[in-house]
Amino acid sequence: MSGPRIALLGFSIECNRFAPPATEADFRGRCWVEGAALLADARAAVPAALGEMPGFVQDMDAAGPWQPVPSLLAMAEPNGPVEHALFETMMATWRRDLEAARGAVDGVYCVLHGAGLTTELDDPEGAVQALVREILGTEVPLVCGYDLHANVSDAMVRDCDGFIGYRTNPHVDMRARGAEAAQLLRRILGGTKTHLALRRLPIVAPTVSMLTAQGPYAEVINLGQQKQAADPRILNVSVMGGFTYGDTPFNGMAAVVTATDRAAAEDLADTLALAAWERRGRFVARLTTLDDATRLAQDSPQPLIFADVADNPGGGGRGNTMAILVAFHAAGVERCLVGVIHDPMLAEEAHKLGVGARFTARFNRPQGTLTADDPFSRPFAAEAEVVALSDGAVQGRRGLYGGVAMRLGPTAALRLGGITVVVITHRHQCADPAFFEHLGLDSGAARAVVVKSRGHFRAGFDEFFPHERVIEVDGPGLTSPILSRFPWTKLPRPVLPIDAETTWTLPSR
Repeated sequence: MSGPRIALLGFSIECNRFAPPATEADFRGRCWVEGAALLADARAAVPAALGEMPGFVQDMDAAGPWQPVPSLLAMAEPNGPVEHALFETMMATWRRDLEAARGAVDGVYCVLHGAGLTTELDDPEGAVQALVREILGTEVPLVCGYDLHANVSDAMVRDCDGFIGYRTNPHVDMRARGAEAAQLLRRILGGTKTHLALRRLPIVAPTVSMLTAQGPYAEVINLGQQKQAADPRILNVSVMGGFTYGDTPFNGMAAVVTATDRAAAEDLADTLALAAWERRGRFVARLTTLDDATRLAQDSPQPLIFADVADNPGGGGRGNTMAILVAFHAAGVERCLVGVIHDPMLAEEAHKLGVGARFTARFNRPQGTLTADDPFSRPFAAEAEVVALSDGAVQGRRGLYGGVAMRLGPTAALRLGGITVVVITHRHQCADPAFFEHLGLDSGAARAVVVKSRGHFRAGFDEFFPHERVIEVDGPGLTSPILSRFPWTKLPRPVLPIDAETTWTLPSR
């Protein structure tokens, strides 16, 4: 086989500074593939990995002969900082494989996230890119893919030849961005020289204000795409919203432009930064109080979906706050689905009892890292019936998880009066109706659906609930969009929307 020899590796996790540390089990339970297994997964009909690596590999396959040199791809659900010893183990694997490939690879593709942390590092993605440069040098092209929630460090931009960020939120373009990375890397291998420009702003937008179908963030992204389409010198435009809960020294909305001409990259980065700053007053959270949400669940003439945005496992939330469930249960809300609650002990108990069993369901008993004094994990007990059980093996149907093999672990559907609650063993955000459907539960037949998700549910449940039927609820949790509730230690200050007096001007070149 001939063709370019491309090293493949990845480290993808979104880390919430305030959540418990992520362990090896968090990666092994989601996606940990090495060597030939990485390639097999990327080429599988239903991969475990999210779409970037499958998109890259399949685009390379379609383009002609090439020689993949796969190392380790490690992905986990959003969590707390990664245990540093585990990250060092990953780094040792990448070092071993890159050193073995030194002098025998033509390019490198890294699947990264950009909001990773370890218990010792603020910028593990920068460390991965530095490792590639240390071993392979600066002459071997390196293209990196990033989530649009990346907190962009200077090192991330300095140490790559192409920076490819998602453009959709909810994230439904991951395969396309992986394919774009393959196309850009082939272009660089063909002799194209790139220049990257970065502009970072003192804006840490609440997560609910970063949708890409409409709103200020969408407008800046669309502007970048229009400018790229009009200028052949521009190879990629990535407007990164950032992930506030990372609490890093380089938090802040950022524009990264990859171009064939340095001036073109710098000029467009300036234009996008100014466009974001002009819209700064619109990056705010507008949430519905729990009392109002409860009234809507009872009285709305149309079915509604309620997003528990403050307890989003997709941002490091633990997926087990009880505020909405307690309020809806006390109010007697009917024909309601709630999902998915992370409670391994309760799921195990339901499986032991079996379908049809009636018992007192006790949520949030101390288990694992959960202690009795956890401020967000309040216990709740209610009479329940086990209505369905599964092993939690689910193929995602739509949106973020569409076509992806998901493992929820032992899963149970419990009926608490007019509310049916889905309880899972492995923590995930409820971004796909398949999480209900595999238990025989129909989101389209419910009057109210409650999801532990910030925004990715929109691409999964939009066939039932259009934008105007989405209610974002102000509750407690590790991912509250009310940013004044967090004890920031590294976040640059002043910063919007936390500090009203924040000012900014374009940096001089």
